[in-house]
Parts: sequence; structure tokens; C-alpha cells
Amino acid sequence: MSFGEPEGYDGDARPRPLGRRGVSQAAAAAVCLVLGLGLISGAVTGSWLVGGSGEEGSPSTFAAAGSLWHSVPVDELFPPTVQGRGAGPGGADRTWTRIAVAPDSGCKDAFDPLLRKALAPVGCERLLRATYTDATESYVTTVGLLFTTADAPGMTALANRFRRERLDRRSDLMPLPYAAKGTPAADFGAPQRASWTVSVLTEAPVVVYAVSGWADGRTVDDPQPAGDAVEADATTAAAQAGLGNEAQGLADRVERDFRRHVRSASEQPS
Repeated sequence: MSFGEPEGYDGDARPRPLGRRGVSQAAAAAVCLVLGLGLISGAVTGSWLVGGSGEEGSPSTFAAAGSLWHSVPVDELFPPTVQGRGAGPGGADRTWTRIAVAPDSGCKDAFDPLLRKALAPVGCERLLRATYTDATESYVTTVGLLFTTADAPGMTALANRFRRERLDRRSDLMPLPYAAKGTPAADFGAPQRASWTVSVLTEAPVVVYAVSGWADGRTVDDPQPAGDAVEADATTAAAQAGLGNEAQGLADRVERDFRRHVRSASEQPS
């Protein structure tokens, strides 16, 4: 006994075999497969470009990022002027002007002891810092790029610890500012720190941070992390003055520019 192929019916109610695909159906399936793979690969690539994944990048991208401290001019890492559209309280625009650049250096005496201890597992290859003021010269903000000696798993471990233990919220782990004589930041020392942010990247061996304060040298008794100070219901002096927005907005834009440089470096032929 033999069995024929099962039958179905076409659009005109005529019998047709099941189990066979027409040429057009096979072609359509192939096109869908190609498009699907393209969307997936595009999403993976895009996760680095927008910086929203929090996942490790490719080894070549990671390596390219770690060498940018000596290959990209300081005016590109820390532009003389930074525009912050919508970065201020209530979505107000901000403009920051660079007033000082610290000599590139190691990390000795660059952090308070507890923050230095927290960052120790990833090491210190180079530290770049610059200080900015707002358009009214009322506020000053130091932004830093710490290039570490860690590999991708090491950066991921540190990022997980910062997130799990909320280390970026602890006032005893605030970064130090960079004060320069003869500038509005001349009196910007440790007691003047008002708000701060620390971001441990996992796609690059880099920690991005910023710390803000008043330009008149006033001390601050209740500093507040930028993530809390930018909330609408925040009532600290730092929050009311918008110093959380100063730190967060400037750090975000420096980090965004840094990612663009990494993308450009990783796309260059070796």
C-alpha cells in the first residue's frame, strides 16, 4: 500500500499537494531570513553607538577605546565649548565653557581614599580632567575620563558593583574637582562639591565622572548625587540651583563625544 502526498486547496478550491513550497514562497522566506539577520546585526552594532546596552563591546572596539587618551586631541575630548540643549532644569538649554585642563596624569592624589580604593580593581592607565563654567560663571564643573588597565570582564564587574551597592550615590565616594588658579574655579575644592555623577563603562576601559559646585567658593553641607538632584521633587540647595543638571548634563555630553571617537577609531582599517 502506498500513500500519496496530502492535498490541500488553492485559492480556486482546486486540490494541490501540501508539503511543497512554490519557488516564490522559498524566495520570500529567504528574503525574510536575510532581512531578519540584518536587523539583528544592526541592533547589535547600534547598541554601542547609542550607548544604551550596558553590555560589553567587541574586543577591537574595547582596545580602540583604551588608546584614545594619547591619540585624540584634548580639544576633541573636552571641547572648548559644550552645548547642552535641554540639559538644564525644566529642559532649559545650557552652554559650558572650558576654563582649565589638567595635565594628563596618573591617579595619585586624584581621588579621595575611599573612591581610590573602590576604583583600584580596574587600575589607572591615565586620567584626563577639565573644568567648565556655565554661561553666567555661577557654577563650575569638573569632568574626568579615567582610562583603566582592566579588561572587559573587569569593567563589567566594577559596573555591577557600583550598581548593586549604589556606590555612585555615596557622598564619601565623590570625585575631587580640578581647581585652576586665576579662573572661576580657583576656590573649587573638596568642601565645595555639591553634586556629582560616576559612570563605569563596560564597552570601554573608561570611567566617566563629573562634580559640580558654586563658583563663589561656598561650602556645601548636603551634597546630592546628580541622579537624585535632577528629580522634580528634589529640595536640596544643589538641586534647586540646578547643580545636578550641571554635573549630569556635562558628563553625558563628554561621554557621548567619547563614544563617537571610539566608533571612528574602531572603523579605521588596521
